Amino acid sequence: MSSGDFCPRCGDPVPEREEPLPGEPRERDAVLCDDCYFEDFDLVDAPERIEVRVCSQCGAVHEGNRWVDVGARDYTDIAVEQVTEALGVHLKAEDVRWGVEPEQVDENTIRMHCTFGGVVRDTYREEQVTVPVLLSRQTCDRCGRIAGGYYASIVQVRADERTPTSDEESRAVEIAEAYIAEREATGDRNAFISEINETNDGTDIKISTNQMGAGIAKRIVRELGGDVEEYPTLVTEDSDGNEVYRVTYAVRLPKFTPGDVIEPDEADPVLVQSVRGNLKGVSLTTGDPYEASFEDGETPDARHLGTVDDAEETTVVTIEDEYAVQVLDPETYESKTIARPSYVDSGAETVPVLKSRAGLHVLPEDAVATDGSE
Repeated sequence: MSSGDFCPRCGDPVPEREEPLPGEPRERDAVLCDDCYFEDFDLVDAPERIEVRVCSQCGAVHEGNRWVDVGARDYTDIAVEQVTEALGVHLKAEDVRWGVEPEQVDENTIRMHCTFGGVVRDTYREEQVTVPVLLSRQTCDRCGRIAGGYYASIVQVRADERTPTSDEESRAVEIAEAYIAEREATGDRNAFISEINETNDGTDIKISTNQMGAGIAKRIVRELGGDVEEYPTLVTEDSDGNEVYRVTYAVRLPKFTPGDVIEPDEADPVLVQSVRGNLKGVSLTTGDPYEASFEDGETPDARHLGTVDDAEETTVVTIEDEYAVQVLDPETYESKTIARPSYVDSGAETVPVLKSRAGLHVLPEDAVATDGSE
């Protein structure tokens, strides 16, 4: 623009400005003087208000087309972020500086007082805008499915020829909850347990996806032993015509548990110590380690004689030799000579014993003290 041009709006002289380079568009308002230019100039383009969708159940925030967990973050921080993203600063502004001052009006309203400054036409300009942020309490997809009892798989915890113990059922639930917590920690919002039911036969755990149901079932078997079988049921078809199955993962825990005393075929009584893989334990006659054959696995043919909970403390009369000990029968108080396993200390004054159809046997002190847990 050459010197001596006048503003077409007010007639005042317009200071000389650099001509645009060849090929660059000429700014339409370049012919205006500064006063007229700034009459219509908005340094900041701000929305009248912003709505933040918040799940009233879990606190997640809707961003874009999905719900996002915000953890311990304050909703004010979320409001600042969304207001900052929504505000636009004029392209001609240089050396832009800004600040946001939130004001909590009530539980669902935050006023964001925004101050912006920048240099335009070699002139420092500053504007202040206030943007109300409304927190809209809704229910996210995940919480809606949970409230509606949605599930895609069931993990059934059962046991072979018995009912699972309360400890086994509690541990199975803990394993399931820990698995889901791990998935939630990675940001997986499809991870949840919709229901836990205790039945006469065991515990049923309803899980959000088939993949997670399978993972939980495998973890339970890995820790508690047993095996798992899958039973899929066709429930519907999705929008693309694909069949959708709900899968029941039937976990069957071993017949015996740690702390059981059994009498395997052609073997002395054994205190069961582990049922992971092959059944393992200790002989109550010698104190030697016992392990079932690979073919027998975790459920060898055996009679169940009792558990460590059935043990009673009795008096040691005398240690006869390396292989025999004399104790008082806890029922008749008669003196009886029985096998002395290697874990019976020569100075022991009392020992825990189990009386069963197989006779009287000394149990390890630590097994009774820990209730037979692994």
